[in-house]
Amino acid sequence: MVPEHLFHGNVPITSGNQIYLERPRIDQLLEQAIKKRVVIICAGAGYGKTCAAYFFIRKLKILTSWMQFSDRDNNGDRFWENFTTAITPVSRKAAGKLAKIGFPSTEWQIDQYKAICQEELRPDTQYIFVYDDFHFINDPAVLRFMERSVTSSLPHITSVLISRTEPSLNLMNMESKGFLARITEEDLRFTREEMVSYFRLLDINPSPQTVSSIYYDTEGWAFAIHLAGLSLKNAPSGAAYVNQALRSNIFKLINSEIMAPLPAPVQQFLIKLSLIEHLVPDLLEELAGDPSVMERVKNLDSFIRFDVYLNAYHIHHLFLDYLKGRQDELTEYDKKDLWHKTAAWCAANGQKIDAISYYERSGDYERLLGVVDTMPSILPNRTARMLLEILERAPGEIYDQIAHAQVVRTGLYLTLEMFDKSREELLAVIGRLEAGPVTPAVCRTLTGCYNNLGFIGMNTCSYTRDYDYVRYFEKARQYYELNKFEILPPISVIPLSAYLCRVNSEEQGEMERYIEAISAAVPHCSVTFGGCALGMDDLCRGELAFFRGDLSGAEQFSLRALRYARQGKQYETENRALFYLLRINLARGNHEDNEKILAQIEALLDEQSYPTRFTNHDIITGWYYAHIGQTGKLAPWLKNDFEESDLNSIVFGLEIYVKVKFHFAEKRYPAALAALENRESATSPWAFVLGKIEGKALEAVCRYQLKDRDGAFAALKTAYRLALPNAISMPFTELGKDMRALAEAAIKDKAPDLPLEWLEKVRLGAAAYAKKLFAAVESSRPAPFGDGAAGRELSRRELEVLIDLSRGMTQEEIAGQASLSINTVKSIIRSVYSKLGAINKADAVRIATSRGIVGA
Repeated sequence: MVPEHLFHGNVPITSGNQIYLERPRIDQLLEQAIKKRVVIICAGAGYGKTCAAYFFIRKLKILTSWMQFSDRDNNGDRFWENFTTAITPVSRKAAGKLAKIGFPSTEWQIDQYKAICQEELRPDTQYIFVYDDFHFINDPAVLRFMERSVTSSLPHITSVLISRTEPSLNLMNMESKGFLARITEEDLRFTREEMVSYFRLLDINPSPQTVSSIYYDTEGWAFAIHLAGLSLKNAPSGAAYVNQALRSNIFKLINSEIMAPLPAPVQQFLIKLSLIEHLVPDLLEELAGDPSVMERVKNLDSFIRFDVYLNAYHIHHLFLDYLKGRQDELTEYDKKDLWHKTAAWCAANGQKIDAISYYERSGDYERLLGVVDTMPSILPNRTARMLLEILERAPGEIYDQIAHAQVVRTGLYLTLEMFDKSREELLAVIGRLEAGPVTPAVCRTLTGCYNNLGFIGMNTCSYTRDYDYVRYFEKARQYYELNKFEILPPISVIPLSAYLCRVNSEEQGEMERYIEAISAAVPHCSVTFGGCALGMDDLCRGELAFFRGDLSGAEQFSLRALRYARQGKQYETENRALFYLLRINLARGNHEDNEKILAQIEALLDEQSYPTRFTNHDIITGWYYAHIGQTGKLAPWLKNDFEESDLNSIVFGLEIYVKVKFHFAEKRYPAALAALENRESATSPWAFVLGKIEGKALEAVCRYQLKDRDGAFAALKTAYRLALPNAISMPFTELGKDMRALAEAAIKDKAPDLPLEWLEKVRLGAAAYAKKLFAAVESSRPAPFGDGAAGRELSRRELEVLIDLSRGMTQEEIAGQASLSINTVKSIIRSVYSKLGAINKADAVRIATSRGIVGA
C-alpha cells in the first residue's frame, strides 16, 4: 500500500492521473540495501517510505510478496490468512501448503514454514518479501514468527520491513554480520532540489522565496510537499503561499483540495472504506454498486493506490485518519450494512476470522455462529479465547434470541478446559429450556447442550472416574430424534489425545470400565453429531489389546475401527488405527505391509475436512521412522527441543513422546530424560497410565545407557508396578535390544522388587522383537548406488517419474502425461523416496543428481 504521494526522480512515473518523481538518490540507497538479507525502512507517516520501495521494486525483475499489516494482524490466524494471500503471487503451491499448516506459533510449525519455503521457492531465484506498516505488530507470537522468518537461513529471500517505528525484533546478530541495511527518515526527506523538480513536474514555478518558505515549513516531508504543491497549483494566479494553512490544519487541505470536488456519494463511499480493512477490488465494486463511484476512487491514486502485490487498494494513513474523523456522518444502518456485506465476502472466500469480526460489528450473531460451526470442535487456544471474548461481550439478549449461542460458548469453555464453568452454564440453560415449550430450535439447542455435557464427562472421567456421562449422550439422542439436523466435518471429527484409553489409574479393571462407557456413548453421539466417535470404542479395545501383547485382538479391533472411522469420516480415528496397524506389523515382522499402511496415512493428507492432518501425519510417521532408526525422515519440528505450544492440551501430546523417541534413537539420552521428566506439562502424554508405563520404560533404558544402573532399575520397577494390574507388556517389548540388555542386567544383579520370572519374560519378548525389527530396518534401508549401478534399483516407471520430477513437473502433470491416476503417481513417488532414502521431492532430485541417476 502506497498511500503516500509517490515521488521518484527527474523522470515522471505516472499511475492514472498521478505523477511521481523519480529520485535516483533513493533508488541507489535501495539498490545497495536489497543486497542484504534484511532491509529496514523506518520513518514517520507521509515520508514516502512505502512509495520508494514500491516503485523501486516494481522496476526490478524479482518475484515479490507484499504484505500489508494492520492492527488486526496481531491475531495469529488473521495474520496467517493475510500472509498466505501475499505469498500466492510468488508461489501458489507454497501459499496453499502454508495455509494448511496454520499460523506458526511453535518452533516445529516455524520449521514447517521454512521447509515449505525451501521446497517450493527455487533456490536459484531471488525473492523479496515486503512487510509494510510493521509498526502495527505487537503480538509476541507474531513478532516471534517474524523474527525467526527474517533471520532464517534462506539467503535467496530479502526481507524488507517498512515501519513508522523501529521493529520490535532482535536483529543484532544480522546487523553484526553485515546482513542488515537501514533507510531512515533523514534519507527519505526531500532535498530542496528534489522538491523544486517535483513542482516543475506539476507545472509550478514558485519564487525562490516561496520555495524557501515551503521547504522550511515541510522540512522535506513528502506528504506536506505534495499538499503544498496542490495548494499552489489550484490557487488563483498570483496568490501567495500561506504557510499557516499547512501547519495548522492539514485536514482542511485534504478537505478543500481532495474531497470538496467529489460528489456526495463518492465522499460517503470513501468514508465507508475507512470502516474496513479488506479493500480488494471484487468487494469494493460490490460495495460501491455504481461503477462510476469506483472510477472516481481510482482517480484519487495520490491517496488511494492499487497494490498489485496484495491485489488490494491502500489508503494513505493521513487520508485514512481524515476519513475516520467523518465516520459520524454515516448512519448506524450504513455501517452495519457495510460490515455485513464485508463479512459475507470474507466467509465466502475462506477468511473465517475476519468474517467473524465483521459479523460481530454488524451485530449479526446468527451468521457469526454459522461461521464458527464450520470450524473444528477443538480449536487452538488463542482462537478459542478470541471467539470466547466475542461471545462474552455480545449483548445479553443474543442468548435469548439465538439459544445455539450457549452451545457454542460452553463448547469454547470446554476447549479451554474450563470444565466447571461450562457444566454450570449448560445445566442452567437446560433447566431454563426444558421448563418451556419444546420447539425445533429448542430441541437442537438441548441436543448440543447435552452433547457438550457428555464430552465434558468424557474428558474428565480420566481423573474423576465417573462414567455416568453416557446419560447425557442418551438425552442428546432423545432431543435429536425430535428434530434431526445435519452436522458435517470438520466440527464432527472427534480429536484424539496421546492415548485412546485416557485412564490415570492403574487399578485393575479401570480401563475396561472406561472402554465400556465409550462403547455406550458412541451409538448416541455418532448419530447426534454427524458420525462423531465412530470406531473410537473399537480402537480403545484395540489399543488395550496391543499394549497387552494380544496382536491378533489388536489387529481385529483396529481394522474394525478403521472401517467404522471411514464410514463416519472420523479422520483422526482412522489415522490412529493405521498407527497401531504399523506397530502390529513391526511386532510380527510384517514390514512389507507397512508400505501399504504408510500410503494410506499419506492419502489422508488429501482430506480437506481434516484440519490437523499435516500435524498428525508428521507425528505418526515420525514415531515410525524414529522407531526403525531412520531419523532423517522425521519432520524438522519433531527434532527440536521442547517448547511452549499453542496446540490444544486436550488432544495433543503424542508429539512429545515422538520427540523423546527421536532423542533416544539419536542416543541423546540426557535430552530424552529431560523431556520425560516434564511430567507436569498440560500436554504431557505421561498423564495417562499407558503413558506413564511407556515413559518409565524409556527412562529405564536411557538411564541404563548412561551407566546409572540404580536409576534404571528404579524406573523399571515403577513401570512394572504400573503395568502389573492390567498385564501391560508391549512398552517393554517394543524397546527391543535396549530392554533386553536392561533385563539381562537386572537378572544378573538380582534387582530388588523385580520378579525374576517377569524379567525373563521381558527379556525373551524384547529379544524376539529386536530380531524382527532388525529385519524390518534392513529391508527398508535403501540399497547404496555404486558406480555404474546408479538407478538399477528403480523400476522403469519409477525412473521416468523421477526424471519428470527433476524437470519440475507437478504430480498432476506427470499423471496426465503418463495416463496414470494421481494416486498411482503418488504411490510411485513414495517408492522412489523410499529407495533413495529421500524425505521430499527436492531431496530425491538432489540424491538422484549426485548419483548420476538423472542429469544435473
